[in-house]
Amino acid sequence: MTYKSLKTVFPSFLSSVLNSYTQIFFSNSRVFSLVLIVVSFFDFWAGLSGVIAVMVTNILAYSIGFNRDNIKKGYYGFNSLLVGLGLGVYYQPGTEFFIVLGFASLLTLFLTLFLEGVIGKYGLPFLSLSFLLGTWLVSLATRQFTALHVSERGIYMTNEMFMLGGQRMVDSYNWLTNLGIPESVRLYFTSLGAIFFQYHLFAGILIALGLLIYSRISFILSLVGFFSAYAYYHFIGADIHELSYSFIGFNFILTAIAIGGFFIIPSWWSFLWVILLTPLISIILTSTQAIFTIFQLSVYSLPFNMVVLIFLYALKFRERFFDKPELVMYQQFSPEKNLYSHVNYKARFGKALFFPFVLPFWGEWKISQSHNGKFTHQGDWRHAWDFEIMDDEGLSYTGDGETRDDYYAYNKPVIAPADGTVQEIVDDVDENEIGNVDLDHNWGNTIILHHADLLYSKLSHLKKGSFKVAVGDSVKKGQVIAACGNSGRSPVPHIHFQLQGTPYIGSRTLDYPISHYIRHKSGVFELKSYETPENNVVVSNISKNASLEKAFHFIPGQEFKFSVSPADGKEYQVYWEVQVDAMNQTCLYCGKTKSRAWFRNDGDIHYFTFFEGDRSSLLFKFFLGAYKVMMGYYRNLLVKDQYPVNTFNNRLVGLVQDFVAPFILFTRPEYNLRYLGMDDALMQTNIRLKSEVSARIGSHEIKKMECDLFIGIHGLERFVIRENEKETEVRLVSGR
Repeated sequence: MTYKSLKTVFPSFLSSVLNSYTQIFFSNSRVFSLVLIVVSFFDFWAGLSGVIAVMVTNILAYSIGFNRDNIKKGYYGFNSLLVGLGLGVYYQPGTEFFIVLGFASLLTLFLTLFLEGVIGKYGLPFLSLSFLLGTWLVSLATRQFTALHVSERGIYMTNEMFMLGGQRMVDSYNWLTNLGIPESVRLYFTSLGAIFFQYHLFAGILIALGLLIYSRISFILSLVGFFSAYAYYHFIGADIHELSYSFIGFNFILTAIAIGGFFIIPSWWSFLWVILLTPLISIILTSTQAIFTIFQLSVYSLPFNMVVLIFLYALKFRERFFDKPELVMYQQFSPEKNLYSHVNYKARFGKALFFPFVLPFWGEWKISQSHNGKFTHQGDWRHAWDFEIMDDEGLSYTGDGETRDDYYAYNKPVIAPADGTVQEIVDDVDENEIGNVDLDHNWGNTIILHHADLLYSKLSHLKKGSFKVAVGDSVKKGQVIAACGNSGRSPVPHIHFQLQGTPYIGSRTLDYPISHYIRHKSGVFELKSYETPENNVVVSNISKNASLEKAFHFIPGQEFKFSVSPADGKEYQVYWEVQVDAMNQTCLYCGKTKSRAWFRNDGDIHYFTFFEGDRSSLLFKFFLGAYKVMMGYYRNLLVKDQYPVNTFNNRLVGLVQDFVAPFILFTRPEYNLRYLGMDDALMQTNIRLKSEVSARIGSHEIKKMECDLFIGIHGLERFVIRENEKETEVRLVSGR
């Protein structure tokens, strides 16, 4: 069967093989997989056995009908790979051996699936447990197989080096061996090589280089894990040769990478736990080795598996301190990506976990009293707002202000701050004359809305007889529910608004943010998200602009065609499509570059959230330039945001940042979008936005890109990208 025909039958065959190698180091790097394949063939028959085991396992898994995504990612193949390498090193090649290897691969696959089901239901990884079980079972069984012969390879290392690369390889190997490398460093490299059953420096050095290319954090963790163990053995007076026996020190390396940066977000805390877990690995390693020696079996990676699983399981019982350390929620197979995405997500959307509330009115209102008020809003009821409407002179009324109708706020619509159900209504309190208060009915006419478990909103001092809803009715965010009045403890018309955890009038208040609002100050507009509006400021909900909504309302299945005009090149066209995945997440997809820009739109703001694919593509530039766009137009308003550190950075600076990322982030990729102008205010169109993308170290700018966005009545019409003194104009041809 040719590769082309195999690709048709098994579309992800090559990826499934390559990822089976890198999964051993929790990676999906193609470059690293090639390094590991080369290392595995330092012993040719071991390397061949590993490849055969992976291919047999993945083809069987695909043919039986197991999860194709898991096969592609190498989840089912890497344990069989280890079994193949281990058996390939131990036994002489032959027909009988390869038949046994095939069935050993099938056994390992079934063990993997079994462990995936048993351990997976606790939210834990199966790691290399099926390799351990498969290798032990096959090793015990094959002692009775007289047709199999134990290999003598590895005894005469010089001869094997000569077979690999001739005299030059032998000379290099001898030079490296006699170089005077410290014992601890030599042991580190040989422990790395032992993960692939290659017990010499060449293998370990190559793996270390591959690990460094794949992940700087993983490389540092491998050093921290191993040398913590080396120091611990010296400190307690343990037999240091235990680390060199079968080069079992790789348990410390794999545990460090798993705990320090793969399953846990890299940080001071993850590195500290790597060091603290070192004695536990040592205890388990020594004790299990004493038991397994009786059966003439190696413990292999058993200590690594036990410590990682026990620790991850223990963290699930935490009731507090969830960020010390913090578990990875979305796995990207890179400690750097896990860290940068996590930090960025917390900064951008950490507060978005709150239930979204808007302000309970239309137009611009001033906060006459906020949290911890001067007159009320104190003690258990301190988290609340009072809103009034003020004119340019700072007055809340027209005329002499002696009647309720003189006040701008009186009888204005009050809207539901979020979707919910009407819990309670009080509508029998008479309106006060200006200056009077009703202390017997403190809250006046009131409505309580139920939004979620233990989450209610209360609006008070409403106008008697103005309610548009009844108890039990469902309401939508923005729906008119009543009118502003002057009932209860209210000397002048205003709206009292609070969030609370219980459904009663008089309940204690919650310190809860407003999802998005505009802060007005001396003609300057500020977008605020998930913040608490402060006292004496004018605020409003975002007033939607139809053209902006049209421009960034991407509908699944929608296709776009753009004409691209580079300043120094020939005009060409690109095509994008709006796609949605099984998790109902949406993205813009470029078929030519196989790139995806994932996004979300909460109705008020469009966000790009994640990019995968070609970072030289036009889609990536658009991802950067339209990273966050608010759906309302306010002249000169500035929208700010930040990218993950590895999104837009100087390459050399980025590499340095990777090494120290768990402890300090010294680079800042920033996004600033300015609303420059709108030519047709009546039609709310012909809008120009300008974004600036920059990477900084302190105040020093190291990289920059600009993007002008032009919005017409039909939505996005064109955008212009400027980078490295080159300008590219992009016009929308179709897809509005």
